[in-house]
Parts: sequence; structure tokens; C-alpha cells
Amino acid sequence: MRALLAADMTPDDHLLDIGCGALRLGHKAVPFLKPGHYWGTDASLALMRHGRLHELPQPEALPEDHLVEDRDFAFPGIPDAVTLAIPNLRTTLFTVFLSDSATSTRQPDGVVTHPDRPPYHISAAQVTATITAAGFTASRQPMLLPRGQVLWTAT
Repeated sequence: MRALLAADMTPDDHLLDIGCGALRLGHKAVPFLKPGHYWGTDASLALMRHGRLHELPQPEALPEDHLVEDRDFAFPGIPDAVTLAIPNLRTTLFTVFLSDSATSTRQPDGVVTHPDRPPYHISAAQVTATITAAGFTASRQPMLLPRGQVLWTAT
């Protein structure tokens, strides 16, 4: 939430949480945003539904149809009203594990990341190159997330 608030998110924004899982962010964002302003996508609808029921203090605050199973990043049914999260919007926020290693890497919190399978890591140069190639400006933020992931913005 600190990162979203630092990016000037307000309760009026419409947030798309790509890869939201069990609502790690959603359990904080849903109560902050106006009703119906949070959308989540993930490869597992079951995981999102579990998060909705067990992580949200008021599950009814998040309509179930705002949780979209999307293995292909096609964003089916996501409205144009979204103002944060995906390209062609004012700011995209995302986190990555960083490593220049071509093999597995133990991150500061102990999780082992890989260049070729989940949980993935990527080099800072690759992040910057990908964002730049997509026509955006990359910015690495100083904030580290609890598991040691690095926050980036693409504008």
C-alpha cells in the first residue's frame, strides 16, 4: 500500500492487481478503494476466491466477478476504467526478485529464485531493457518489499 500511495493512488482509482494470488495486496487495497474499484487477475481462480473469503474482513466488498482467471495475460472482462497497474495507464507498479545469476539464487529472505521457473529472478538490466522496449520509462524504487523484492515503476 505504501508504494501505491506514493504513486498517488486515491480511493477513486480503479486498481488492477495482476497476479494477485490470495489477495496479498487486495486485502489492504479493497478496503481503501471505493467499492468495485479493485480487480484481480491470476492463473488460479480458486486461489483468488480463497483469498476473498479468508483475507478480506468484508468479502462482499469485492464482487466475485472482479476476480478474473487469466493464465494468458489477456485481461478478459477488465474494464477500461482501470487507472493503475497495466500499460497505457499513468503508472505500472511491479515487483521482481533481482539477480544477475544464470542459476538459482538464494534471496535475502531465504527464498530460492530461478532464471527459468517460478519463483523467477531477473537482472536489473533486463527489467530496464524490457520496460524501455515497451516504450515506457523505468524507475527502480528504493523501497524493498518484505520478501526482498524490488519495486519498479513504468511510466
